[in-house]
Amino acid sequence: MKQQQIYIDGTKKFFIAVLAALLNAIGMNFFLIPAHVYASGLTGVAQLTSDILQDGVGISLSTGLLVLLLNIPVAVLGWFKVGRAFTVFSFVTVAFMSLFLIVIPVQEVSSDILLNAIFGGVISSVGIGLALKFGISSGGLDIIAMYITIKTGRSFGKYFLLMNGVIIFIAGFTYEWTFALYTLISLYVSSRVIDTIHTRHQKLTAMIMTQNPEDVIKGIQDNMFRGITVVEAIGAYSKESVTMLVIVITRYELYDLTHVVQAVDPRCFINVVETSSVFGDFRSEADQKMAMEMYKTRMHQ
Repeated sequence: MKQQQIYIDGTKKFFIAVLAALLNAIGMNFFLIPAHVYASGLTGVAQLTSDILQDGVGISLSTGLLVLLLNIPVAVLGWFKVGRAFTVFSFVTVAFMSLFLIVIPVQEVSSDILLNAIFGGVISSVGIGLALKFGISSGGLDIIAMYITIKTGRSFGKYFLLMNGVIIFIAGFTYEWTFALYTLISLYVSSRVIDTIHTRHQKLTAMIMTQNPEDVIKGIQDNMFRGITVVEAIGAYSKESVTMLVIVITRYELYDLTHVVQAVDPRCFINVVETSSVFGDFRSEADQKMAMEMYKTRMHQ
């Protein structure tokens, strides 16, 4: 194998970000918005704010415009505190989603609120899950979650549930509790679809079975600053020697890891499991990027 770094295809990520944005906008404008069923996170905040301004004081502001405005300070936070490449692709998703929400007309496909809640949740979450599968977030709370994790080392899950709870309560109090209950259904459907496409767990453990460990380790270390545990093993059926590499990553690094490993060793076997807790020295994305830059600087000296 040549001594070279394996770069992730940014063009593919860009088109995935645009596709994810389009699916999100279709789910919103054709199903969720006409039915007054609310999405999760900042998108739900934008949707609810748009409805309240329109119905309460007669001010018409597009949900797409509000999504963009709410994500601008979040993008600034991500740029300086989380990671520039991650923030850029996340903001691309947000920007195109805002554009599609403005350009695509809001049109009611069905008058059945349950069908709107289910299909809106499914279509939007397919976009979110697809983005996550390729190491991209849909912006908003994902960036805030990473920042809080970097600063405190704690999971953002409870804050995410709290914000969604506030959205559901305000929707029920302002309009009808029926809308709040259908919003719960939509959020549940969304979470199940995202789990099917891509895990939502913050931490993952990857076990890589390879007969080419040196090149695989080199490929990973050239692209990620993660610790790797090497375990020598023997296949029970083939009786052949194999090396197992164990590495703990975040969900956003899964695409990059599999891309790098399969490029080096197409015959490798990768098993990814959910990790509920990590104790000890586990670098956040921002710490990893800083360490990676220091490592590259030392290598070129």
